[in-house]
Amino acid sequence: MPASNEPLVLMTLQTIAGSDFFGPVQWMTTRDLGRTWTDPQPVPALGRIKRDDGWNEGVCDVVPEFHAATGSVLAMGHSVCYRGAKFETAQPPRWPVYSVWKDGQWGERRKLEWDDPRGSLIYTNNCGQRVVLPNGDIVFVMTFGAKGTKRSAAGVRCSFDGKTLAIKQVGREMKHSAGRGLLEPSLVKWRDKFFVTLRAEDNRGYVATSDDGLDFSDKQPWAWDNGESLAMSTTQQHWLAHSEGLYLVYTRKDASNLNVPRWRSPLFIAQVDPSTLRLRRDSERIVLPLVGDGVNAPDDVAYSGNFHPVNVSSDESWVTDGEMLPKRGYRGDLLLSRIRWSKPNRLS
Repeated sequence: MPASNEPLVLMTLQTIAGSDFFGPVQWMTTRDLGRTWTDPQPVPALGRIKRDDGWNEGVCDVVPEFHAATGSVLAMGHSVCYRGAKFETAQPPRWPVYSVWKDGQWGERRKLEWDDPRGSLIYTNNCGQRVVLPNGDIVFVMTFGAKGTKRSAAGVRCSFDGKTLAIKQVGREMKHSAGRGLLEPSLVKWRDKFFVTLRAEDNRGYVATSDDGLDFSDKQPWAWDNGESLAMSTTQQHWLAHSEGLYLVYTRKDASNLNVPRWRSPLFIAQVDPSTLRLRRDSERIVLPLVGDGVNAPDDVAYSGNFHPVNVSSDESWVTDGEMLPKRGYRGDLLLSRIRWSKPNRLS
């Protein structure tokens, strides 16, 4: 935190030039709550490196988060490999990659080690939200899979000393039979429970709870308070926590976006009923609107869905989103939506 009354906010970002074809990770900061930002500059440790097997290994899906016990920022993403000018789905094994920012300097590129054969092809918390415990341990949900298997998910507890992130415990495995399995989990602790939301590939997103962040209840599809399931097409969901209520940010099928691939605009928010794990339909609002015609001209509608919520003060939360237009050269803007609360957020 700087000496001023307003926090230092650090953002990571990267260019995209094709489906999952990312440039080096960049970073920038603001000291006036997003009114002005420093120019983006590369994170030295999170660029591309040439491997002995002929692949160029980059890093993507990075989430930076402040770690109060060590006064550092842990930026964690996962590895991605390229050999040409596009992403190849036949990837070599992939794993979490991280770098630590402290006192204005970035540390080295490091790998989160996990030698479990269940994650021999991939294990990751890409784009995921994490929970920092009072003792400094970090809890998140990891998805993992071996070649020829569906991806499972499980809660993970790690130690972190400001330099090294190390897995201490892995919880009960959650499985899913559709598509690739469970993807891009995000975790939050609200009051006395942990909540995880999970991307899936069966036109649903899923939610489960845990007392310890390791062993979760049976997952259930996201639904409105009347029991009707939301139609979600393999996109992220993330949490926005307020001391007075828990919220989900998400995309879904709507009359305005019928022909937008994966219904990836607009971006919605709604309050979660923690007792039923359903969304209050009357609370739904639009965080970032659909711009254009999602029925008759979907190629000109910028996709949302790669986004991150953060509490920046007791009065204000943000949702940042890297939009893109795949049919228009992958151009798009970096967007910031401000959510202002009528009651102070004691979690900030």
